[in-house]
This record gives sequence, structure tokens and C-alpha cells, in this order.
Amino acid sequence: MQDTMLNKLDLVIRGGTVVSGQDVVEADIGVADGRIVALAEGLPQARDEIDAKGQIVMPGGVDVHAHIEQVSATGLMTADDWQSATTAAALGGTTTVLAFAAQHRSMRLSEVVADYTRRAAAGAVIDYGFHLMIGNPDPLTLETELPALIDAGHRSVKVFMTYDRLSVSDEHILDVLEIAKRHGALVCVHAENHGMIAWMSRKLLAEGKIAPKYHARAHPRLSELEAVRRVIDLARLVGAPVSIFHVSTREGVAAIRAAVGDGAEVYAETCPQYLFLTADDLDKPGLEGAKWMFSPPPRGHADQAALWQGLRRGDLQILSSDHAPYAYDDSGKLKHGPDATFKEIANGVPGIGARLALAFDAMAHDGPRGLVRFAEVTAANPARIYGMAPAKGVITIGADADLVLWDPDQHRTLTDADVQDRAGYTPYAGCTVRGWPRTVLRRGAVIVRDAVLCARPGSGRMIARQTPGL
Repeated sequence: MQDTMLNKLDLVIRGGTVVSGQDVVEADIGVADGRIVALAEGLPQARDEIDAKGQIVMPGGVDVHAHIEQVSATGLMTADDWQSATTAAALGGTTTVLAFAAQHRSMRLSEVVADYTRRAAAGAVIDYGFHLMIGNPDPLTLETELPALIDAGHRSVKVFMTYDRLSVSDEHILDVLEIAKRHGALVCVHAENHGMIAWMSRKLLAEGKIAPKYHARAHPRLSELEAVRRVIDLARLVGAPVSIFHVSTREGVAAIRAAVGDGAEVYAETCPQYLFLTADDLDKPGLEGAKWMFSPPPRGHADQAALWQGLRRGDLQILSSDHAPYAYDDSGKLKHGPDATFKEIANGVPGIGARLALAFDAMAHDGPRGLVRFAEVTAANPARIYGMAPAKGVITIGADADLVLWDPDQHRTLTDADVQDRAGYTPYAGCTVRGWPRTVLRRGAVIVRDAVLCARPGSGRMIARQTPGL
């Protein structure tokens, strides 16, 4: 049986250094019908061959936090559509993305999901799924539509603890946690204390402190700590797992670590903007600092060190992008004109294309241990936690052949001119990274060759996810 399969290989990726599960091995990868069917040295000739000598073969990146073709609660559309966002993702080595089907006040969740599904199906060049973002927790949403959509394979739910038009009450968070537990989904939370942010913002504006740099002060670090602790306690009351999005502070990491040590089932992520940017980046002339405005805001160097330690120890399991692209013009960041206050400027930065290169440069040059950890936090862990394993996130027999061939020594300086998404800039401009994806495969098909996209719009597939592998 095995010999017969090996004689029918569609593709062999030959001679690369393969990061497979917990191991780094020198091996060939055999692919048939879009899946990995062999992992060994000296595989027989296939119909197609890719020479991977001198390259590192990684699982395709899994980005589980991206805002794509999404309308904000204030009516502002992100700069990217599904084609442009997933093109940037693919060129950066990401082959699977989870974005948001964003329900706002008075919207029906089922109609929201149908609309986002239609848009993604027309444009996506990588595989995808949706977090169900709850902004209207009425009886129809909670009692009927949310359970049905979870059962249909949308196995994660997003709630906000802040923002005037999005935040939901603790009681509704408890409702969502209970429904998710019953139906096999994971609740993800934007954890910041709304009252602290509103109070600080009001004080700053009253003092005439309106520039982008005051955005960081308007989101006190204690707002994250309080909300993280509170939502963990809410989840413990229900007996449900919970995932904390975009952890930004050393106190947040410590609270998560302490809760896990006390028996809570908590998962957490951070993002490149918290590892590579600080609050100082917001301090630019005029409104230039708006390019670095996102929430929670960037913090300080001590927080960066704590976040890196959290990734190494496993307190934080995922490195996602939180890609939220708004162009630096009147369609996005500058919609409210040159005198806009920090409260009127769209929150979010692009990053779906830069995520993996930044992380590879920082992690993958530390020998096998660094390569494995990079693969874990950018692919394996997000796939497992969000119900996409074992098909996604690992290089193993039976998995989808989502693969990235990295040139570990190619140097690339990130510039605004090179970005592939439609934000028109990168917050990491001027940063030089070592290591770049040369070839990207999605389910065995080459979708990027030598930094050129080879996939047609709509060729990505929606993933019906399983109960999260917690």
C-alpha cells in the first residue's frame, strides 16, 4: 500500500531542512492529492519536484487574528478586501487565516456570516475561517443563531470588553461562554476596562491633549490587567476555556500565568506590534503618529521582554498579526481631517504580510529549538487551539501540504513601497530581517514562487473547523 502511494506522488520537495512537529530533520516531503503522504529521505521521483536544498521547510503560517474587508462599528471599511489581504498573507508565508464576521448593533448574525462568506469566497487566495464577532447579544443571536453557526463549523466567538458601540456586559459574556462551552467553541476576548479608558480619554481631551501619542496614555496598562483578571474569573464561573487576544503588558502575562497555575483554562496571544514597537513610535509631528495607533497600544521595553519570555515559556501560545489596515488618508486614518483627536482616528495597523518575517528573524536563527518554537507559535498552536489540526499547522503524514520554503539568509528591508496590502505603509518600515519565504504551497499547489503570486482569487477554501483542540 505504502509503495503504491509512493509511486503516485504528485510532488516531492527534496532535500530541505524540515521543521516537523517537535523535530527538525533533513528529509524529502511527498505530496499526493494536496496532502502530505511521505516524509523520508530518498523518495522516488514524482511528477513535479522542488529543490529545497539550503532552505528551511516550515508549515504554512496560520494567522488567527485579522480584520479583512470589515466594517467598523463607526462605519469605516478596512483598506483591504479579501484578495489584497490574502495576497499579502501568502507572499509573507501565511496559508490559513481566521478573520472576523463582525456583527454590530441590530444586525442578524446569520446574515453577517453569509455576507462575509460571499466576499471571502470571491477573493481569498489562502484558506480561511471566521470568528463570530458578537456586537448584538439579543435573544435571537444568543439562543438561535450563535449555536447553529457554531455547529456549522464556526468554532470561535469574539467579544469586546471596551468600545462604546461594541462592548458587551459581563452578563452577556457569561451567556456567550456558556453557549460556547455547550456547543464546542472557544470564546476570544478583547480585554480592556472600558471605564478606565473612557475616564482617561475624557481627562486628556479636556486638557487639550489630542495628538496620537496620547492614545497610549488613554489606555492605561491597568485597564488590561483588570479586564484579563475579570474575564478569566467569568470563564472560571462557567467552567469554560477562554482566549485573550493581543496581550500587551507584563502584568497581563503575569496574570495569565498565575491563573493557569491556579487551574484556569486560559489561552493567549500577542502580536508583532507589541514585540517590535513601543509607545514612543506614536510621538510624531502632526498626525503622523496615527500610523502607529492600535488598541491596546504599544507599551515599553520591559513589556516587550515579558512578552518574549511568555512566548518562550508557553504562557502565550500564539503570535498573530491583528491585521487591521486603514490607509493614511481620508478613507482611513485621516477621515476626520487634520485636527482629529486621538479618539477620532481609526485604530489598527497592517501586518499580515510582515508577521512571519519579523518572527523568523527574531526566533529561527537560534538553532533547532528556535525553529520549532517559531513553528509552534505561528502555525501549530493556532491551528490546534482553533480547531484546524491536524490538517493545518504541522508537517506530518495526512496534513494538508501547506508549506513554506524559507531562504534563511536572505536579507530584506521592509519599506512602504513594498507592501502588498492596501494600507499603503508598514509600521515596520526600515526594519531589516534575515530570512524570507521563497516558495509557498497551499494544499500542494504553489501559490507563491520567487515572491510572485501564482494563485487565482477565490482559490482559497473555507475551513469547517472541529471542536477546538484544547
